[in-house]
Amino acid sequence: MRGTIFFYVLITVYILAVNFYAFRLVKGQADGGEEGDELRREDVRLLLAAALGGAAAVFVTMLVLRFRLKNALLMIALPLLAVINGYCFFLGYRGIAGLLI
Repeated sequence: MRGTIFFYVLITVYILAVNFYAFRLVKGQADGGEEGDELRREDVRLLLAAALGGAAAVFVTMLVLRFRLKNALLMIALPLLAVINGYCFFLGYRGIAGLLI
C-alpha cells in the first residue's frame, strides 16, 4: 500500500514540476519581449516542455498573457499535446491503481 502511495505522489510531483517549468518558460519569454511568428530555438524548448507534460500550462499561459497567439504551429500542437498528456497521466494513475488489486 505504501509503495502505491509513493507512485501517486511521484507522478503528481512530476506533473506539477513540469507544468511549473513550462509556465516559467513562457513567462520568461513574454517578459523578454520576444514576439513574432517564426519558429525559434525557444519554441523548441516550449514544445519539448509541452511534450514532457506541460502542454496545458504552456497553452493557458500563452492565452492569459496573449503571447505568440499568431504562431499556428503552437496553437495547433499545444492543445493536441495537452490531450495526449492528459491521457498518458490517466494511464499512469490507472496503472498504479491496478497494482492495488
